[in-house]
Amino acid sequence: MTDAATLSWVATLPPSALEEHGVAKASANGLNVALYVVEGEYFATADLCTHGAASLSDGFLDGELIECPLHQGTFNVKTGAPVDAPCSVAVRSFPVKLQDGLLHVGMEG
Repeated sequence: MTDAATLSWVATLPPSALEEHGVAKASANGLNVALYVVEGEYFATADLCTHGAASLSDGFLDGELIECPLHQGTFNVKTGAPVDAPCSVAVRSFPVKLQDGLLHVGMEG
């Protein structure tokens, strides 16, 4: 994992954007990301499912698992790891921090 000090932190959404469903789509440096809140902790992954052209932020969040709305495969939002078929390739995950009332996503470069 990349050292947090070398990341570029990109401001996205306020935490309140995640209150209704626990997940929301945002843009960070031109990349669509899905932001999640699980038991008061914030996580982010790339928004595009690695199995099909579907937005994970449109999926169902159950604990730390996000279900892709296209084929119902799941990923762990903390790690990006695929959990259930047909998903077999991890989705990219990003660190998140809360600063100045906004969720910031750590991006390399």
